[in-house]
Amino acid sequence: MTITKTRREYGLSYRKFILNADDFGMSKAFNQAVLEGYQEGLLKSASLTANGEAFDEAVDLILPQCPDLGVGVHLNIIEGKALCEDLTSLVDSNRNFCNSYSQLLAKSLNPLDKEFMMQTEREFRLQIEKVLAKTTVSHLDSHVHVHSIPKIFNLVCKLAKEYEIKQVRTQFEKPYIIPDIYKHLTLKYPINLIKVCLLDFFTAINKSTVRKWGLKTNNYLIGVAYTSMMDSLTVAYGLKAVKAHNITAEALIHPCRYEDGKIDNHFTEFLITKNQKLKERIEQLGYEITNYVEKDS
Repeated sequence: MTITKTRREYGLSYRKFILNADDFGMSKAFNQAVLEGYQEGLLKSASLTANGEAFDEAVDLILPQCPDLGVGVHLNIIEGKALCEDLTSLVDSNRNFCNSYSQLLAKSLNPLDKEFMMQTEREFRLQIEKVLAKTTVSHLDSHVHVHSIPKIFNLVCKLAKEYEIKQVRTQFEKPYIIPDIYKHLTLKYPINLIKVCLLDFFTAINKSTVRKWGLKTNNYLIGVAYTSMMDSLTVAYGLKAVKAHNITAEALIHPCRYEDGKIDNHFTEFLITKNQKLKERIEQLGYEITNYVEKDS
């Protein structure tokens, strides 16, 4: 039997980069973007939304064409319909999720609202089990970063351990600025910076939770400071800002393929997956393009 050692086992430094497509399964356009991004070789990881309208197409038609794609579960209690019934803390009368991130944070901090966490666990379990029934799961993350909320994060780690999922996303983003003045003149940018501060603070708490449960996580995340403005430039400069070695950096994008040629932020993020010059730049910075499956090996 041949045993191949990793760079870590040989004591060599490594830098791993994961480009992850969130919202896989949300629609046919998102699914098509994942397929094309995978075929281009830059996209090797995607997070599947169990309650997405195009979930069945994602697992039945797209995944068979992407045999080496790392698939995570994109836990979602923000948008769409719940899989569970009777989730009074999470949904409206039509079983649609109806809480914002701030509302979920407030409910998690309410010691009297024990039903909230119980219902969240029930829904998360169904979502994880629905994806596990179709494919191997490499990691857990969430829609609108709801699992960054420390109490919810602890729950997600507990479930990861129970379902033998070794990786959970964290959201520490190192500060960086790209040479595009227009991105910094929008109202989105200062709001995004507030999100970065909050998520960095929560990550400082959540990293200890990762260790408590014996799990693994990424070291850096790229995609919060320029949410809704992500392009190849933001990915390149985000990685350039990371000087450390022996780390894993993840860039999250929401790529969407519009057949009618419509250009918006989702289509711009789709173009990241097809940018071969960016792929070369990432490799020049010393990163191995990988996914959470290969990261664990």
